[in-house]
Amino acid sequence: MPIDAAKALAAEPRSGEISWERRDVQLYHLGIGAGRPATDPDELRYTLETRLHVLPSFATVAGAGSPGVIGGLSMPGIDVDLAKVLHGGQSLTLHRPIPAAGTAIATGRIAAVYDKGKAAVLVMRTDVADADGPLWTNDAQIFVRGEGGWGGDRGPSTRLDPPAGEPDRTVERPVREDQALLYRLSGDYNPLHADPEFAKLAGFDRPILHGLCTYGMTLKAVVDTLLGGDVSRVRSYTTRFAGVVYPGETLRIRMWRGDGRVRVAVSAAEREDAPVLADTIVEHL
Repeated sequence: MPIDAAKALAAEPRSGEISWERRDVQLYHLGIGAGRPATDPDELRYTLETRLHVLPSFATVAGAGSPGVIGGLSMPGIDVDLAKVLHGGQSLTLHRPIPAAGTAIATGRIAAVYDKGKAAVLVMRTDVADADGPLWTNDAQIFVRGEGGWGGDRGPSTRLDPPAGEPDRTVERPVREDQALLYRLSGDYNPLHADPEFAKLAGFDRPILHGLCTYGMTLKAVVDTLLGGDVSRVRSYTTRFAGVVYPGETLRIRMWRGDGRVRVAVSAAEREDAPVLADTIVEHL
């Protein structure tokens, strides 16, 4: 079997140095749609080096592109076809604000392997710390079609009850036709997001947007709309990828305020609000 759960879980964690500069942060922000309008003071904090604040979701690409998804597939006990891989969900915990430039040690391991019957789910955990201590923890849930069925632990259910009542805020964010091409320059070069032939092999009519791009666009919308643009207020951010986004579509982002948290649901406006992100929570100060 291509996935040896026991071997994957027993493997030694992998550690390596990562670093990033202001340019990397700016490129990431542009890749998730920042900078429109280009001279808007609220956008300049994402694009101008002298005012730069780091959106916490930058942690998913800092120094290594997409370590949770691509890096996890090279761990001991894991040998799967990239065309069968989808990003199932993402959880991010911030231990303190991310500096605009830095060097840190990232330690990655397979934290769990779940048997969902027709698929396997790998949980790739990455802990990042610099000289001053822990910075963030990323959990990437990697969904591998056709690799389940060995009788393993199904794992916990991540499904939440839908938010009650009408959303407190609803905003729409357009996805550029070239959004995936720009976003992939932050390090995630999976051909699923650029190569039409590869996308067809994976079962899609055309390349799809990176789930983590939608993830970043959504967090930016929440921060800008409900948190006063203050990125340092974010404490954690969790989502389940419920559907695909195609470049050129519009994200409809619904938000429900709670006590120290925001519930979020994201859909594709042009496809009758087809779900994109579900079970999404931003915890904040």
